[in-house]
Parts: sequence; structure tokens; C-alpha cells
Amino acid sequence: MADECFGHPRLAAMYDVLDPDRGDLDAYLEPAEAEGARQVLDIGCGTGVFALLLAGRGIEAVGVDPARASLDVARGKPGSERVRWICGDATALPPLRADLATMTANVAQAIVDPWRWRETLRGAREALRPGGRLVFETRDPAARAWEGWNRAASYSVTDVPGAGAVESWVELVEVAWPLVTFRWTYVFAADGQVLTSDSTLRFREREEIGTELAEQGYVVEEVRDAPDRPGREFVFVARRA
Repeated sequence: MADECFGHPRLAAMYDVLDPDRGDLDAYLEPAEAEGARQVLDIGCGTGVFALLLAGRGIEAVGVDPARASLDVARGKPGSERVRWICGDATALPPLRADLATMTANVAQAIVDPWRWRETLRGAREALRPGGRLVFETRDPAARAWEGWNRAASYSVTDVPGAGAVESWVELVEVAWPLVTFRWTYVFAADGQVLTSDSTLRFREREEIGTELAEQGYVVEEVRDAPDRPGREFVFVARRA
């Protein structure tokens, strides 16, 4: 099930405003353009930012996400008719022949169940043409990102069009290694409504991920630094064997 920040209509509608800096997507646009990708599968596409960037460059984009509210936001954006939107996940996809499959931002880590993670890797592989690539990112556990997930470091007030001022902050809930749970809180000044969204991420070691990819029929070609967060993220580039 999708977290409330993606699945609740009121939260999904303002997601892009609260997270406007998508410099992280450069790590995915580069391989798509460098390889002349004609079809890209965006797993966990959310509100469709990356899929629409691809479509704007003439690339056939397929966006899949289990959060219907986020897909509703994506479908309401200019150019959305050029993207194929699927409500679901990578474990049950229609036949595709993608040159590239991606999992941007927290998507890979949000798949916490080991079985579903393996099935996601398998589903992505089946959607790729022979030699197609899977690119995704995951936080380096050694950077201990969760130590900065607190109200003091994250509190902000954002003026959201159509919603007014919204307070938001994140707080760490639990570290039960390798799972880390945190909670976002949103307070709407217009009517005083308070909404929360709990998320759990699975932190995987670099060697662990490499082994899992090999088991599912991939060859790891490169592990890059995230351009927007050097030293804190692994960006895996794996080829379908």
C-alpha cells in the first residue's frame, strides 16, 4: 500500500510543491538520453514528474505506481496524454520492451519486503529488452541519513496554491535495522486539519544489492554517486543479462 503522502488526495495534490527540487532526476535523464532510449519504464512514478520529462523529450514513457491519488495528479498535468499510466507495481506489468527501467528517489528503499523486492527486480527485468538497463538509487547506510530526520532540521511553512499555508516536518519513529520508520506531519492553516504519513525504508548494503541483482539476471555495470547528494547515495546501473 502507498504511504499517505502519496495515497491521500489532499497530500498528493501538494507533493510537488513541497518537494520542488528534482535535481536527483539528472542521474536518470542522462542514461536515457545517452543510450537513445525509445521506451522507459518509470517504476513508482508518483505524480509523474520524471515520466513527463521523458515524454517531453520524445521518449515513450510508461509510469507505474500503486497510489491512485498520485496518478490522478499526474494525469491532470499538461502532456500527460503522452504517458501510459498504470496503477499497480512492477510485479504485474503488461508486456513491454523497455530500453530503460528506473526507480527514482525512495522507490527502491520503500520496497521493504524481501520477496516483493525480488519480484520487483524480476518484473523490471521482464519488462526490459535484452541488454536494457535498470537504474535506481538507494542511500548508503554508512551515511546514517535518519540522524537528520527531526523537526528542528525539517520544519517549514509552504504556501501551497489552492490550499494556503501548510506546516510540515519529519520525525524519526523507529530504527529496527535494516528498517527505518519516519513520520511526516502536515498542518493546514486554512482549516486546522492535521494529516500524518508514516514511511518505512529498507537500508541495503552495496554488496547485498549486487548479489540480489545477479540472482535476478542482471549484470551490475556501474555504481555511481548521486549528483545531488555525493557520498550519501548509491546509483546502480545494471544491465539485463
